[in-house]
Amino acid sequence: MKVIFLKDVKGKGKKGEVKNVSDGYARNYLLKNKIAEEATPGNMKALEAQKKKNDQLEQQEKEEAMNLKDTLADLTVELKAKSGDGGRLFGSITSKQIADTLQKEHGYKIDKRKIELEQPIRALGYTTVPVKLHPEVSGSIKVHVAEK
Repeated sequence: MKVIFLKDVKGKGKKGEVKNVSDGYARNYLLKNKIAEEATPGNMKALEAQKKKNDQLEQQEKEEAMNLKDTLADLTVELKAKSGDGGRLFGSITSKQIADTLQKEHGYKIDKRKIELEQPIRALGYTTVPVKLHPEVSGSIKVHVAEK
């Protein structure tokens, strides 16, 4: 029996896949527990429509990420911190502080985990910080750390 998986089933198939499984397994487990549905022509059309919609949404997200990348390239995030001799900071600037300042001052909400700061900033001056906006789109933000 051909079925469309509605959920991931380990060893059998992923969500949205169409596969042939034994009739008993399909009726007694997959269909009964609403893990899959029978692959009728109507259900196949619905699956195609859903895939097309998901592709459009993904394309739209990618375009938004590209626009955000261009906008962030022109921005400079200003942070103030106490420092000692030679421009060394007391403490450090983390990705959370950068994300918070970016949202407060410029209105762009970016998750701190997407800011790929290898090590916290520990010195005064300008630093270019990479940002992962989408699996296929990466950008960068200029961060300026000034004396408090």
